[in-house]
Amino acid sequence: MSWFRKDRQPDIWEVAGDEPLDDIAAAHGIRDICAAAGAIAEKMAAGGRRAEQDQAVDAARYQAAIKCALEIAMKISDDAMRDVSLGQIIRLCVKVDHLKTARVLVRAIKSEKTRAELTADHPVLRGQDAAS
Repeated sequence: MSWFRKDRQPDIWEVAGDEPLDDIAAAHGIRDICAAAGAIAEKMAAGGRRAEQDQAVDAARYQAAIKCALEIAMKISDDAMRDVSLGQIIRLCVKVDHLKTARVLVRAIKSEKTRAELTADHPVLRGQDAAS
Protein backbone atom coordinates (compact mmCIF):
# COMPACT_ATOMS: atom_id res chain seq x y z
CA MET A 1 0.00 0.00 0.00
CA SER A 2 1.83 3.01 -1.22
CA TRP A 3 -0.98 5.37 -0.21
CA PHE A 4 0.53 6.11 3.17
CA ARG A 5 4.17 6.19 2.17
CA LYS A 6 5.50 9.71 1.96
CA ASP A 7 8.50 10.16 -0.26
CA ARG A 8 10.60 12.94 1.17
CA GLN A 9 11.23 15.82 -1.18
CA PRO A 10 14.93 16.51 -1.69
CA ASP A 11 16.36 19.41 0.27
CA ILE A 12 17.53 22.51 -1.58
CA TRP A 13 21.19 21.66 -0.94
CA GLU A 14 20.66 18.17 -2.40
CA VAL A 15 19.46 19.53 -5.72
CA ALA A 16 22.07 22.26 -6.04
CA GLY A 17 23.59 21.88 -9.46
CA ASP A 18 27.25 21.70 -10.35
CA GLU A 19 26.99 24.48 -12.90
CA PRO A 20 29.08 27.54 -12.11
CA LEU A 21 27.14 30.34 -10.45
CA ASP A 22 27.81 34.03 -10.60
CA ASP A 23 28.33 35.78 -7.27
CA ILE A 24 24.75 37.00 -6.95
CA ALA A 25 23.24 33.59 -7.73
CA ALA A 26 25.66 31.96 -5.29
CA ALA A 27 24.71 34.43 -2.53
CA HIS A 28 21.02 33.77 -3.20
CA GLY A 29 21.66 30.03 -3.07
CA ILE A 30 23.40 30.32 0.29
CA ARG A 31 20.56 32.47 1.62
CA ASP A 32 18.02 29.85 0.51
CA ILE A 33 20.06 27.00 2.00
CA CYS A 34 20.43 28.81 5.32
CA ALA A 35 16.71 29.61 5.41
CA ALA A 36 15.79 25.98 4.76
CA ALA A 37 18.34 24.66 7.24
CA GLY A 38 17.15 27.19 9.84
CA ALA A 39 14.07 25.07 10.55
CA ILE A 40 16.28 22.05 11.11
CA ALA A 41 18.57 24.08 13.35
CA GLU A 42 15.62 25.23 15.45
CA LYS A 43 14.47 21.64 15.95
CA MET A 44 18.01 20.63 16.89
CA ALA A 45 18.39 23.54 19.32
CA ALA A 46 15.03 22.89 20.93
CA GLY A 47 15.98 19.31 21.63
CA GLY A 48 12.90 17.86 23.25
CA ARG A 49 11.88 14.26 23.30
CA ARG A 50 12.43 12.99 19.82
CA ALA A 51 13.64 9.64 18.63
CA GLU A 52 17.39 9.27 18.32
CA GLN A 53 16.96 8.33 14.69
CA ASP A 54 15.11 11.61 14.01
CA GLN A 55 17.85 13.56 15.77
CA ALA A 56 20.53 11.79 13.73
CA VAL A 57 18.67 12.46 10.47
CA ASP A 58 18.31 16.15 11.35
CA ALA A 59 22.00 16.39 12.28
CA ALA A 60 23.02 14.79 8.98
CA ARG A 61 20.75 17.14 7.00
CA TYR A 62 22.14 20.15 8.87
CA GLN A 63 25.74 19.06 8.20
CA ALA A 64 24.96 18.55 4.51
CA ALA A 65 23.43 22.03 4.32
CA ILE A 66 26.45 23.67 5.98
CA LYS A 67 28.85 21.78 3.73
CA CYS A 68 26.99 22.78 0.57
CA ALA A 69 26.72 26.42 1.66
CA LEU A 70 30.45 26.56 2.44
CA GLU A 71 31.35 25.01 -0.91
CA ILE A 72 29.29 27.66 -2.68
CA ALA A 73 30.74 30.45 -0.52
CA MET A 74 34.29 29.45 -1.46
CA LYS A 75 33.43 30.18 -5.12
CA ILE A 76 32.25 33.76 -4.48
CA SER A 77 34.89 36.17 -5.73
CA ASP A 78 33.39 39.41 -4.35
CA ASP A 79 34.65 39.89 -0.78
CA ALA A 80 31.58 41.77 0.44
CA MET A 81 29.14 39.15 -0.88
CA ARG A 82 31.25 36.35 0.52
CA ASP A 83 31.35 38.06 3.93
CA VAL A 84 27.57 38.45 3.99
CA SER A 85 27.11 34.83 2.96
CA LEU A 86 29.54 33.64 5.62
CA GLY A 87 27.61 35.74 8.13
CA GLN A 88 24.44 33.80 7.29
CA ILE A 89 26.27 30.50 7.73
CA ILE A 90 27.76 31.70 11.04
CA ARG A 91 24.31 32.63 12.37
CA LEU A 92 23.11 29.15 11.49
CA CYS A 93 26.07 27.59 13.31
CA VAL A 94 25.46 29.70 16.40
CA LYS A 95 21.80 28.67 16.42
CA VAL A 96 22.81 25.03 17.02
CA ASP A 97 25.79 25.90 19.23
CA HIS A 98 28.49 24.86 16.74
CA LEU A 99 30.77 27.57 18.01
CA LYS A 100 34.05 26.07 16.82
CA THR A 101 32.90 26.24 13.20
CA ALA A 102 31.38 29.68 13.72
CA ARG A 103 34.61 31.09 15.19
CA VAL A 104 36.68 29.74 12.32
CA LEU A 105 34.31 31.34 9.84
CA VAL A 106 34.38 34.67 11.70
CA ARG A 107 38.14 34.76 11.18
CA ALA A 108 37.58 34.16 7.44
CA ILE A 109 35.53 37.34 7.11
CA LYS A 110 37.64 40.11 5.62
CA SER A 111 35.45 43.11 6.51
CA GLU A 112 36.12 44.43 10.01
CA LYS A 113 32.65 46.00 10.05
CA THR A 114 30.92 42.72 9.24
CA ARG A 115 33.03 40.87 11.80
CA ALA A 116 32.22 43.50 14.45
CA GLU A 117 28.49 43.27 13.71
CA LEU A 118 28.54 39.48 14.05
CA THR A 119 30.43 39.54 17.34
CA ALA A 120 28.10 42.27 18.63
CA ASP A 121 25.04 40.18 17.71
CA HIS A 122 26.60 36.99 19.11
CA PRO A 123 28.93 37.85 22.03
CA VAL A 124 29.76 34.16 22.44
CA LEU A 125 31.91 34.48 19.31
CA ARG A 126 34.09 37.10 20.99
CA GLY A 127 35.51 34.75 23.63
CA GLN A 128 37.75 32.75 21.32
CA ASP A 129 38.55 35.71 19.07
CA ALA A 130 40.13 37.64 21.95
CA ALA A 131 42.32 34.69 22.85
CA SER A 132 43.60 34.25 19.28
